[in-house]
Amino acid sequence: MVVGTGGDGVDDRDDDRPLTIGAFAARARLSAKALRLYDRMGLLVPDHVDEVTGYRYYRTGQIERARLVALLRQLDMPLARVADVVRADGPGGAELLDAYWSEVEARVAGQRTLADYLRGRLSGRGSAMSRKFVVETVDVPGQVVISETRHTLADELPAWIGASLGRLEEAARECGGVTAAPFVVYHSEVSTESDGPAESCVPVADEAAARAWCEERGRAWQTRVRVEPARRLAYTRITKAQVAHPQILAAFEAVEEWIAARGLTVAGPCREVYFADWEASGPGDPVCDVAFPLG
Repeated sequence: MVVGTGGDGVDDRDDDRPLTIGAFAARARLSAKALRLYDRMGLLVPDHVDEVTGYRYYRTGQIERARLVALLRQLDMPLARVADVVRADGPGGAELLDAYWSEVEARVAGQRTLADYLRGRLSGRGSAMSRKFVVETVDVPGQVVISETRHTLADELPAWIGASLGRLEEAARECGGVTAAPFVVYHSEVSTESDGPAESCVPVADEAAARAWCEERGRAWQTRVRVEPARRLAYTRITKAQVAHPQILAAFEAVEEWIAARGLTVAGPCREVYFADWEASGPGDPVCDVAFPLG
């Protein structure tokens, strides 16, 4: 029985002689081009570089690390994260891999929703696909909100929403506390090409305290206080995985179709209402209502 081989019939433990980049690439099942890239990134550095010829030489003992890099790349893991995994100790690397794969699964779950919706539109079954989203209405009383507005593209939006709502919720502690779920209003389209603006809003109890806070400390973030009128909203509830752009667009379109099918009218900009603890929620947990005000 042959042990310690990498599938090429050669025992990786039999010696540690220098290998040319071509020989090492063949043993590691990587291209010479990939090895040069990994060298530049400090991910897989040659054991020796000839000062005269510039030839790279590797050790047989580096083959295991090279194959690990190749396998991680087959998961479409970015090189920077591959570097983090291979540099970590065994259990630490496994934890980093778990974190990456959780992100992949969340993204795929959301993309599956969008693909189902688009499949329905392309096949002429759009209305049937819309029924996958349960649309309801709710009456929301008038409320005082402390808000922050920004022009932002879709790729910057999630980070800004998290940061701005965090700032506003901290400010709300000095304004009588948060009285209802925070929400984000889209005054114009936010996409990869359109930058809104979007407005993060946190309902607060004390309007006078909120205005005083904005006057004293809110200028750096263009924070303001306004009164949000009572509204009836048509909304659908979505999971954390479905919040990502462009998956969330299917939910917005489903609510719009529901409104049009009933002869109702939209009476204001659309919004996302965040009612759950984002950090504690998993990809399949409901976290957000996608809503339109009704006339």
